[in-house]
This record gives sequence, structure tokens and C-alpha cells, in this order.
Amino acid sequence: MARNVKCVKLGKELEGLERPPYPGDLGSRILENVSKEGWNMWLQHQTILINEYRLTPIEPKDRKFLEDEMEKFFFDGGSDRPHEFVDPHS
Repeated sequence: MARNVKCVKLGKELEGLERPPYPGDLGSRILENVSKEGWNMWLQHQTILINEYRLTPIEPKDRKFLEDEMEKFFFDGGSDRPHEFVDPHS
């Protein structure tokens, strides 16, 4: 059965995630405060960060960068797109 959360990213009640999408405290906070739609927004943003900054998620420093950006994206006012990014859909 689906559960709703008050999504911190979108500011409204939406369907929540089924399990923590990330380990630890951050994953628990996301589970309780982020909707599926909000999480999908992060996945798109994360892809941009990985591609533009040429990150390798298995590298500890790159993982730490992505985790910090995830925290900002949801809980600290947002994560900026790379300055060089050009949206191919606009």
C-alpha cells in the first residue's frame, strides 16, 4: 500500500518511496521527507552532475561530493547545475 509524505522538494503531499534510497541517516531522512517524484528529480540532477563533472561514483571523493549535493538538493536550498550545462531540451 502506497504511503504519502509531505515532500520537502515539491512542498506537497505525494506518494513516498518504499524504502530508503541511500544508506544511513540521509537515506532515512529522504524516505521520510521526499516523494518518488522528488527522488526522480534528484536522479536526473545527479546524472547531470556525474556527466558534466566526469564523476566516478565508485571513487570515495566523488561519492562524497554527490552525497553533499544530495543533502543540498533536498534539505539545504538546492544544488546548482554546473555552469557549463546546456539543457538539450531547451
